[in-house]
Amino acid sequence: MAWLKDRSRRARSAVAPLLMWGLASSAAAQTVPPEEGAAPAQPGELDTAAPVDAAATSAPAVEPQPATEVPAPAPAVEAAAETPATPGDAPTVESAGGEPPAPTVELMPEPESKKFESVVVGTSETRTSGSVHIVKPAQLERYEKDDPSTVLMSVPGVYARGEDGFGLRPNVGLRGVNPDRSKKVTLLEDGVLFGPAPYSAPAAYYFPLVTRMQSVRVLKGPSAIQHGPQTVAGSVEFITRDIPASESAWLDVAGGGYLYGKAHGVFGASTERAGFLVEGIHLRSNGFKELDGGGTTGFRRNEWMAKARYRLVPEGEVRQTFNLKLGYSDELSNETYLGLSDEDFRANPLRRYAASALDQMKWHRTQVAASHVLESGSLAITTTAYRNDFARVWRKVNRFGGAAIANVLADPTSARNAIYYGVLTGQLDTSSTQDTLFIGPNDRSFVSQGVQSVARWSTTTGPLSHSLEVGARFHYDSIDRKHSEDAYRMEGGELVRAGEPTFITASNKDATHAVALHVTDAIAWGPFVLTPGLRLEVIRSRAADRLKGEAKEGALEVLMPGMGAYGAVTPELGFFAGAYRGFSPPSPGQPDSVKPEKSINYEGGARWTRRGERFEVVGFFNDYTNLTAICTFSGGCVDEDLDRQTDAGRAQIFGLEVYAEKTFRPGGGLTFPLSASYTLTSTELLNDFRSADPQFGAVKAGDELPYVPRHQVFASAGVEGALGGVFVSALYIDSMREKAGQGEAAPGELTDALLTFDVNANWNFTRWGQLYLSARNVLDAEDIVSRRPYGARPNAPRTVILGFKLAHH
Repeated sequence: MAWLKDRSRRARSAVAPLLMWGLASSAAAQTVPPEEGAAPAQPGELDTAAPVDAAATSAPAVEPQPATEVPAPAPAVEAAAETPATPGDAPTVESAGGEPPAPTVELMPEPESKKFESVVVGTSETRTSGSVHIVKPAQLERYEKDDPSTVLMSVPGVYARGEDGFGLRPNVGLRGVNPDRSKKVTLLEDGVLFGPAPYSAPAAYYFPLVTRMQSVRVLKGPSAIQHGPQTVAGSVEFITRDIPASESAWLDVAGGGYLYGKAHGVFGASTERAGFLVEGIHLRSNGFKELDGGGTTGFRRNEWMAKARYRLVPEGEVRQTFNLKLGYSDELSNETYLGLSDEDFRANPLRRYAASALDQMKWHRTQVAASHVLESGSLAITTTAYRNDFARVWRKVNRFGGAAIANVLADPTSARNAIYYGVLTGQLDTSSTQDTLFIGPNDRSFVSQGVQSVARWSTTTGPLSHSLEVGARFHYDSIDRKHSEDAYRMEGGELVRAGEPTFITASNKDATHAVALHVTDAIAWGPFVLTPGLRLEVIRSRAADRLKGEAKEGALEVLMPGMGAYGAVTPELGFFAGAYRGFSPPSPGQPDSVKPEKSINYEGGARWTRRGERFEVVGFFNDYTNLTAICTFSGGCVDEDLDRQTDAGRAQIFGLEVYAEKTFRPGGGLTFPLSASYTLTSTELLNDFRSADPQFGAVKAGDELPYVPRHQVFASAGVEGALGGVFVSALYIDSMREKAGQGEAAPGELTDALLTFDVNANWNFTRWGQLYLSARNVLDAEDIVSRRPYGARPNAPRTVILGFKLAHH
């Protein structure tokens, strides 16, 4: 056994240098789920003893408790974490309608047999009265994605507008909302808001690395009112890795095209009372774009996280657990807002103009969350204090002295624009103040902090079973902007300072205090589940403009009711429907006449689930009394219009979502997992209005919204066995309008329809090691995925990545 101990020691010493300390939070009690093959729950039963994921809605969660402990009430939006298996457990099942996990090297392995379940508003995912989708650990492992958009678009009703090809700053939308910077979607990590300033400036310039996530869940429908402040569409929650039940080490190293590189290490351990996990990842690429005159267009990014858990009172009638999480992230990316003219895109979609040579984003972020979990019988209370700090500086080309760059690229051959175009490309030298380029840093600092508490309680009243959740959050966030520009001349294909004084374009600070309360109760009676809910947002904001010497305060209170219902026809088949009020708050400093975004959202559908099978059809209709448009740089706005909101008035968005998955098990140790999703979305603006946001401009009643695809399809198929697996996935995104309009759009006002294929294969060469190959965009499709903010932008080209994973536990 000496050689085995020595190999274990060497494995740990190899992983340890890759990791950094920090602390983390997770909170929600867990119990051993029923064995696979056990009798299914009766229609309408509340899953009050269902296992819970590592991070509950609005609060992180505790690591798995011993099976003898009293189960905690099911959380309002939970995905069950892996729990210790009892002897004789059957093979793993990921969910009631899911599939067994891939026989691969496990990311921080738990005991040999694991189960994955999920509950939403106190009921299992299969019987919830709303739309919910969980991207499970095995799915994340199979496809080795780095771009959060590509992961999320496997879920019906979710779409994205491409930008940099890497997914560094995703633009994600749900059910017809504008995807610009994901600002109309509530974004969470382990139950805590992760946007830089979710109320004051909801544009999500930070996204966590999806490659370090254990699972991702998307909520739409009435369940959305549990997460705020954005409830018009739904929420996306990223679940980080659990603290392992025993000592575990894991390493993932990969390299590929365009000097892609990844080093990802994890180490963790637990005792009966305490546990920790440390995780670090480095991701890099030299970039696939070709800068005129040469130079890198890539990025490097680091992300570190550490969790710690201590059970203050591990046994007894009242149990208490303390959790901590610390995180650090940074990025240096040579990214730009400058795209291409259509003609240049067709000639070489990977080209980048010389004018963007100095463009660079640099940021760093810290996070801390501390939580206390109290459990007593059927009551669980989780209280979390959190703070996120984010600072970024993005130096980029903004404009010409006498022209808008977007207008130049839309018509680069006109007599006037030809000069500007020549300067952009470095073919002509700057000759006047009109074709002088203005380049400058947008320097912003963000704070997001607060305290939130969630109480969950399961009880019965006569024939009715209840799973009640009550939550409260006090939140503060702010954004401090310092924007400036310097004049540059193009000389001999290179940018040279013009020698003019630095021009300050913006100096302001917005801040918001918000109190959010919510309550939901999943009431079950026989085959029926009724889920009423209510959310209250009380918001106080202040905007101070240091250049103008002005300050403006705002106040808003909004009540958001919701109701969902589910009826089971058989243990496998059920119908559900729901309605709720959607809400999106205005940014601080808006005129008094500006209103918040409000809608009444409806959905209804049917869901069939059985072991290894799920089929779901959902229709939705969002009726807006006031849809809003907010100007951002990423949408093409300029400083004087930055964060200005326009009330668009009434709008309607409706569509259909279809999801299907099935795992075939012919025997011989092989399984064939298949899945597909389809989304149909139709949008219509019902009022005339004008907006400073160039995505809208002058709108006529009947116009469609920009950047919402009419059709979107995702499909995947694979084969898995003890030695590994091979998987193929395809994504189709219909062409999208570049700006609001109706009828047939001009070619320059549409993106291209995009069809891409990915192939992934892995080989388990030992019990502790795996080789994998990931080929992204194997057919090398080259299409325009966006025209914002300035010109046509491509998707990422074909990239082949080879990596290996080592695990010790």
